[in-house]
Amino acid sequence: MPKLWQRSSSRRRICRRIPSGVAVVHYELRNVNVAKCSICGTQLGGIPRLNLSSLRKLAKTEKRPERIYGGTLCHRCLANLLKEAARVIKLQRS
Repeated sequence: MPKLWQRSSSRRRICRRIPSGVAVVHYELRNVNVAKCSICGTQLGGIPRLNLSSLRKLAKTEKRPERIYGGTLCHRCLANLLKEAARVIKLQRS
């Protein structure tokens, strides 16, 4: 009988046949999705693909890039956002 914490729905079930010929169920952590840009949906670089317990052990600078909107927006969308903000400010001043 597996331990109770192993039978949670956050783990996936894998049927394995052990050398004695008996089929047993192993419980593994599910794969973590890749971090994506919230505007265009492209993959974000600089963010490790780890589960939450492993990610919690990393330093703050290893979890996401150190720039504004780091870990949320890709570099292209961030550049477009900053350009648009600069244009709005320039129009308000004139």
